[in-house]
Amino acid sequence: MPELPEVEVTRLGLHPEVIGQCVTGFTVRQAILRWPVPCDIAPYLQGMQISATRRRGKYLLLELSRDAAIQGWLIFHLGMSGTLRIVQTDEPASVHDHVDLHLGVISVRLRDPRRFGAVLWHPFADGPIDQHRLFAKLGVEPLSAEFAGEQGAQHLYLGSRGRTVAIKQILLAGHVVVGVGNIYASESLFHARIHPLAQAGRIGLQRYRRLAQAIRETLLMAINRGGSSLRDFVASDGASGYFQLDCMVYGREHQPCRVCDAVIKQVRIGLRSSFFCPRCQHV
Repeated sequence: MPELPEVEVTRLGLHPEVIGQCVTGFTVRQAILRWPVPCDIAPYLQGMQISATRRRGKYLLLELSRDAAIQGWLIFHLGMSGTLRIVQTDEPASVHDHVDLHLGVISVRLRDPRRFGAVLWHPFADGPIDQHRLFAKLGVEPLSAEFAGEQGAQHLYLGSRGRTVAIKQILLAGHVVVGVGNIYASESLFHARIHPLAQAGRIGLQRYRRLAQAIRETLLMAINRGGSSLRDFVASDGASGYFQLDCMVYGREHQPCRVCDAVIKQVRIGLRSSFFCPRCQHV
C-alpha cells in the first residue's frame, strides 16, 4: 500500500500543478470508499483556491482558501491501491476513477481499484486540521525537526518504556512516530541492526539513536527514489518508484544478506510480513 514516501512523492508532484489554482468542480462517481465521500460539498468548493499542500502521516491535505482566508482542507488517503494523478479534465474516466477535483483544464483524479482510500472535507469552522479525529492521536512526523537527531532518539526511547510488544509493532502503530509503514520499518530496523521482534521497552537509548537516524535516512532515500512500486503505486505524473531495487531485506526471503551473506528470513508480526537478517540484527 502507499506509505509515507509514496504520499510525499505524490504531494511533491501535485504541488507545482495545483498551488494557486481555483476549484471549478468536484465530481464524485463512486462515493462508497473507506468512508463516504461528501458529495454535497461541490457547490461550496466552487471558486476556492488551493493555498497549500500538506502531508500528515499517510494522508495528503489540500488547504482551500477564499479571499486569502482558509476555508478548510480536503483530506486524501490512498488506501491499499489508490493514486492521485493530474489529468486533463476532459480525459475520460476509467471504472476505477472515483473522484475528480477540477481545476480548469486539469483535474486531480483519485483512482482506487480496491476502494480502501478516502476523500474527506474538514471545514475551518470545525477547528485546526491537526485536531481532526484521524490525526489527533498520531505520533510525531519522522521527517520533522521534532524527530531530528537526539530528539528522535529520546522520542522513541520514552515512548517505548514499559512496552513489551515488538519494536516493529510500535513503529507500525503510528502513536509514537507516524508513517513508518511495513516496508520502511523493516528496512530501518535492518540499518539500525535491531531485530524486529526485539521488545521495545528493552531497547536502550543508544540503539534508538541508530533507529531514529535509520528511519529518517530510509524515508528520505525512498522519497528521492520516487517511492516503491511493489504493487501498482505511481506518482502524480504516472511514473513508478524504484526504492524496491534498494531494499536490503524487504521481500528478500531466502536471498543472501547484502552485508554478511546470511540468508534473509521472514516472520509474521501483527499479521504483517517482516524480513530480517539473523546475523546482522539482534534482539
